[in-house]
Amino acid sequence: MNTPLKQHLIDPEVCIRCYTCEMTCPLQAIEHDDNNVVVNAELCNYCMDCIPVCPTGSIDEWRVVNNAYSLEEQYSWEELPEQQEIAADNGDADLDALDEAMAKLLADAHQGAGGKSKAPASAAKPTINLYNLGKPVEAVVQGNFRLTEDGADTHVSHIILDFQGHPMPVLEGQSIGIIAPGTDGDGNPHLPRLYSVSSPRDGERSGYNNVSLTVKREEHGICSNYVCDLKKGDTVSVTGPFGATFLLPDDPEARIMMICTGTGSAPMRAFTMRRQRAVGSENGGMTMYFGARSPENLPYHGPLKKVPENLLKQYLVFSRVEGMPKEYVQDRMLMHQAEIGEFLQDPNGYVYICGLRGMEEGVGEAFEKIAKGINVDWTNLRDSMREEGRYHVETY
Repeated sequence: MNTPLKQHLIDPEVCIRCYTCEMTCPLQAIEHDDNNVVVNAELCNYCMDCIPVCPTGSIDEWRVVNNAYSLEEQYSWEELPEQQEIAADNGDADLDALDEAMAKLLADAHQGAGGKSKAPASAAKPTINLYNLGKPVEAVVQGNFRLTEDGADTHVSHIILDFQGHPMPVLEGQSIGIIAPGTDGDGNPHLPRLYSVSSPRDGERSGYNNVSLTVKREEHGICSNYVCDLKKGDTVSVTGPFGATFLLPDDPEARIMMICTGTGSAPMRAFTMRRQRAVGSENGGMTMYFGARSPENLPYHGPLKKVPENLLKQYLVFSRVEGMPKEYVQDRMLMHQAEIGEFLQDPNGYVYICGLRGMEEGVGEAFEKIAKGINVDWTNLRDSMREEGRYHVETY
């Protein structure tokens, strides 16, 4: 009998095909085909470099096996297999030692990682990977509008894509991939760049088969410059949808706390529009902490002023306004400790965090202080909220 081993796997349902893990792996143990991203058991040495960079936690999956799953098997999966029943043998001691070593490695790797999450119980069932690298769908640009002012430090665009009768059953919180034309330095086609949708499931315009994106132009970003330069009538190759956990509960009574910076506002816009269309003028139960350098750099600053306060309570926070002290989202959160402390203990309260990875530490520290104020251990509370589908992080 073979000695059991612990195999590193990727959850194909949760993975958003951003390929960050593949680009990060120092051993080239992670690869992909048109459908899935997989781990080569013959090359993986459990270095854990891929764990902190994964925005969804899909990379943090393990199975104890007598014989490693092959790449061919992994490529065929639509979901992870259940844990096999492993017969006891003399390899158990080796496996225990491996578990102990991996536990330490994972503990270190999980610092700053978003962590595994579950979708809210009431969330709609998402469609995953309907269009892939081998068979993308063509969308037509309906509009491209700059969101930030001309003098702003950042250029953020709002792009509307029409799928011309092809289905695109994307839910709020999911992402789609845009394939920039041309090839990379090695002569290979560009991999898709993932963007969170900023429109609700029934379209940017209700009842229309269109999807909107919120895209920041990066100085050397191949895909972001391509997308921000698109003109009305241009065609775009799209993959997706991706993502199965960062989803909005369909329960209209659910309370939603959204914490975001920059283009991390994209899924929050989709959540807000969905809730507004669902409840109308009733109380939306939504709160948003939204950070940017200045009002000129905050996407949707103008439209946000038109959203009723009973639908969405807004805290817009700026860190680079002349004559004003620097303020970040976590600073404003700490001003509302009692309110947030009560929210965290509400089984019907859901937290969503999206933006640059650097924001995650500060927000986590704010939650830790707030939890301490209500005599609750934050790590345990956060992990239980994740298990209940109530705590979600996607940072990049």
